[in-house]
Amino acid sequence: MKISKICCIGAGYVGGPTMAVIAQKCPEIKVTVVDINEARIAAWNDENLDNLPVYEPGLDKVVGEARGRNLFFSTQVDAAIQEAEMVFISVNTPTKTYGEGKGQAADLKWIELCARQIAAASDSDKIVVEKSTLPVRTAEAVKDILSNTGNGVKFQILSNPEFLAEGTAVEDLQQADRVLIGGENSPEGKEAIQALVDIYAHWIPRERILTTNVWSSELSKLTANAVLAQRVSSINALSELCEVTEADIDEVARAIGADSRIGGKFLKASVGFGGSCFQKDILNLVYISRSYGLTEVADYWEQVIKMNDHQKGRFARKIVKSLYNTVSGKKIAFLGWAFKKDTNDTRESAAIYVADQLLNEKAQISVFDPKVKYQQIQSDINYLQTRGKEENGALLESVADPYEACKDSHAVAILTEWDEFVQYDWKKIYDSMLKPAKIFDGRNILDHEQLREIGFRVYAIGKPLE
Repeated sequence: MKISKICCIGAGYVGGPTMAVIAQKCPEIKVTVVDINEARIAAWNDENLDNLPVYEPGLDKVVGEARGRNLFFSTQVDAAIQEAEMVFISVNTPTKTYGEGKGQAADLKWIELCARQIAAASDSDKIVVEKSTLPVRTAEAVKDILSNTGNGVKFQILSNPEFLAEGTAVEDLQQADRVLIGGENSPEGKEAIQALVDIYAHWIPRERILTTNVWSSELSKLTANAVLAQRVSSINALSELCEVTEADIDEVARAIGADSRIGGKFLKASVGFGGSCFQKDILNLVYISRSYGLTEVADYWEQVIKMNDHQKGRFARKIVKSLYNTVSGKKIAFLGWAFKKDTNDTRESAAIYVADQLLNEKAQISVFDPKVKYQQIQSDINYLQTRGKEENGALLESVADPYEACKDSHAVAILTEWDEFVQYDWKKIYDSMLKPAKIFDGRNILDHEQLREIGFRVYAIGKPLE
């Protein structure tokens, strides 16, 4: 089966970049990305590539090359589904905020709506590809909906989870460690799997394209994120021990990372992990384990989340304690709001939760982030519903200049590891701050000795207090 037309439902952080790279690498395939969010589609179609709704290094060049040639962004969902031979589902699957499984299970309402829309709009056989992160056995529900449309159209369901790290998504797509495709072990299933294999084989070596059954593919995505998050929480747990024993977490990480069985990746201590996947997927894994009665398994993975929450909480408490146990009316500068550098994504960012705790103490927070806008910052803090919008607006501001954010502040907190923060004129920042001037490096990216020579009091994750 040779695919000539692809439709992707969902123009977000996964759908947009993934389809852009497929279009770039497969110029003979027409790729249409659809979304009901008109503003988002307009941004993808904006002539100024700086205005793309997703910021990823290199994405503007990929979109610029393929858009209008064989890459299209549209709000005409039904038309795109109808003409496509392969439909990707790339919509959000947030953690449920209501009902059974609240706070842990994935909310699959958008997945079901997609399945029903695909069924209604299809008048020819299709391959439906799960690109969203989904709990195990979701494909069964999707297939059940699609197989009972009554219009005689046949569907094959594939699982093709994404393994993208935001900030390096384009590189991850173009030079993937592996591509995972799960499908039915039937002649029709194998034909569908091969059709998707052939697309990725345009640029991915065949030995890196792994094929499994659907359930293994779905579970592999959840467990990949869970294991990576586990490493972060493990090193963060050790960082607290380092601070009280006068060990240095960077030295410990380097020592254990030199072991080839462990490796050095994801052993960087920090204020805590964020992003759209880690917490959501672990909570999903916890919920699935509990639903099967696997209490010990659920408790084990839930501890990864608890450790991450603890790390964010103790960072905020450290700021309060160092400022003489009160931050009421004191200006705290936040450098960074995105959950990591080189992205404008703020979902589950540590900055949100550190800010929330400090706002509870009536701190005045001034934020600078090179890619996150004020409206998003306010939306993030209001979403927690800890206090009213007016109070958040009065206590939390965003400024366009980092030096302005730090001016007259009692402390500066590094919440995102943006490269540019290292290059700032820290003597100028020191001179503009109230004394004693304090820095809380939540990402361990600054030269702490140099800062101390300037006159700063430096507090860093997993470092001895000096």
